[in-house]
Amino acid sequence: MKTVFTTGEAAKICKVSQQTIIRCFDNGQLKGFRVPGSRFRRIPRDALHRFMKENGIPTDALETGKRRLLIVDDDEAVVELLTDFLKADKRFELKSVDNGFAAGLQAKEYHPDLIILDVMLPDINGKAVCELVRGDPTLADIKIVCISGMIEEDKIAELKAAGADDFMGKPLDIDQLIDRIVKLLDMESEYA
Repeated sequence: MKTVFTTGEAAKICKVSQQTIIRCFDNGQLKGFRVPGSRFRRIPRDALHRFMKENGIPTDALETGKRRLLIVDDDEAVVELLTDFLKADKRFELKSVDNGFAAGLQAKEYHPDLIILDVMLPDINGKAVCELVRGDPTLADIKIVCISGMIEEDKIAELKAAGADDFMGKPLDIDQLIDRIVKLLDMESEYA
């Protein structure tokens, strides 16, 4: 279990900008120390936990160390496959929904770190879900990976313009998906 965090790591855990963490550190709201001979700041786990509690920031990311993923797909086989593989990887906590409306609700309530979003949903399409998430400034930090069996370059460009961070075609290469999740969430590639 990690005991000391960089300002960047603390920002990701708290879901705020790194500048906010630095400001709170510099004005004394967030206790920590400077690395001798450099301008780098470090925050001990107990100080970060106290700061999060005092400011009403959920501490689950700090306590579990897991990143939250939301799977949005109406194909039960795809959801089951993704759930099996991602639950086996102890770095992730998962929820899944089968439509765009529920995806919007879960984005607000669960606030995942990343959404794996099927483009073809029974109610609204993935592009509309991307626009909904990107239209809410409180959800700006959520990464979105769109998945689909139909791969047309202009559609992929539309999804990225609507706010998708990445796109993968079906059938999915699970190892490649995990690599992309790890890269988008700026995680270490190997679980320690």
